[in-house]
Amino acid sequence: MTINPALIKTLREQTGAGFADVKNALTEANGDMEQATVILRKKGLAAAGKKAGRVTAEGTIAAHVANDVGVLVEVNCETDFVGRNENFRAFAAQVASTIAASKANSVDEFLAEKWPGSDEPVSQKVAEQIASIKENISIRRFARYEAPANATIGTYIHGGGKIGVMVEVVSNTKNAASEEVARDIAMHIAAAEPRFLSRNDVTEKDLETEREIARDAAAKSGKPENIVEKMVSGKMEKFYGEFCLLEQPYIRDDKATVTQYLQRRGKESSCEFTVTRFTRYKLGEGIEKRSEDFAAEVASYIKQ
Repeated sequence: MTINPALIKTLREQTGAGFADVKNALTEANGDMEQATVILRKKGLAAAGKKAGRVTAEGTIAAHVANDVGVLVEVNCETDFVGRNENFRAFAAQVASTIAASKANSVDEFLAEKWPGSDEPVSQKVAEQIASIKENISIRRFARYEAPANATIGTYIHGGGKIGVMVEVVSNTKNAASEEVARDIAMHIAAAEPRFLSRNDVTEKDLETEREIARDAAAKSGKPENIVEKMVSGKMEKFYGEFCLLEQPYIRDDKATVTQYLQRRGKESSCEFTVTRFTRYKLGEGIEKRSEDFAAEVASYIKQ
């Protein structure tokens, strides 16, 4: 039967479910709103919709490496309690391994793909988790590396999923030390928070901003212009050393840079190690978190 668009609009507003899901439910229920709502609730879609507006700033970061493919993914939920839940973490691990076998280039593309062993899309699997856990859940972002020849993908998860890192290290020959070196660099990235791989990767916008700040600070010193220029150059070198991975002091030996650490390990292994890319996620970064007290949070759950 043909479903009136007004019915679809009303049911979407009542349940928060997606357009296609609402239309299919109404078709199955022959236009009966109550029956369509029951159908959506059975599928977990109505429950998912009601929670869709809630902020998801907690959760976990998961990593998966197999067959020269690495994945780092952030899966969010509403509370730290659920973020530490074994079932939620198992789901995040499943998501990571599923992305490894996917060719999706974005979260939206991934959500539209079929969940392994199912005819349903990934988005439906997320909706089922929301219905089961009773919190809003979202797959926020992911990175997937397909390692070239002689490359090793290293990962490191810190703080139970609060920080996650994935890094790719290439050696000119296949070497047994590659995995250890990749993990060492991943741990360094987790601790040191580099923004760029090298100074060549610093954007012109960032350079202009840092030069402007450095020049303003130097000009206030009252020094002659030639001295001010030297001060600006010095501050820029400090910027590179602080935010460019290869120029940062290595966390386990601050007398050596990351580049020098790679050179030393390469010499010990009779090869050359090169870091080609990295991804670092901090859980919830950039998300505006709720400012509720504990009593209010408990009350909100009692009302559900």
